Amino acid sequence: MAEKKTTTRAQTKLHVIKGDRVKVIAGKDKGAVGEIIAVDPNRQRVTVSGVNIVKRHLRDTSAQPQGRQTTKGGIVSSEAPIHASNVQLLVKNADGDEVVTRVAYERQEVTKRRPNGEEYKGYRSVRIARKTGEEI
Repeated sequence: MAEKKTTTRAQTKLHVIKGDRVKVIAGKDKGAVGEIIAVDPNRQRVTVSGVNIVKRHLRDTSAQPQGRQTTKGGIVSSEAPIHASNVQLLVKNADGDEVVTRVAYERQEVTKRRPNGEEYKGYRSVRIARKTGEEI
C-alpha cells in the first residue's frame, strides 16, 4: 500500500492577530467590518465575527448514561473561517477615522533582565501601521 504524502508547512505568521479589527476586502461579505475571533496560521485562515455566516443542521443528542448532557437540535448559524488575504487591518488615524492599512514590522531595542539580575540589550519586533506610522 502506498504511503500518503504529507506536506508540513513551516509555522507562518499572519499580518493580523486575534482581537484585531479588520475590514473584509474580497468575497461575499466585502466591506464588512469585524473583530478577529480565531486565527489558524498553518491554513492561513481567520474567523471574523459577523462575517461568512454558515448554517449547520444539528440533531438532538439524548443524555448518555455516563454524561448528563443534552443538546437541542435545529439550524445553528456560526462564523466560518476566511482566507487571511481577504481581510485588511483597520486603525484609527489622527482625525479619529478608521482607515485600512498594511502592516510593517520594526525591531526595537529593549533592556532585558536575566534571572540573576544582570541587564542586557535585546530586540523585540513590533507591528507598525503603514498609513499612520504608529505602533499597533
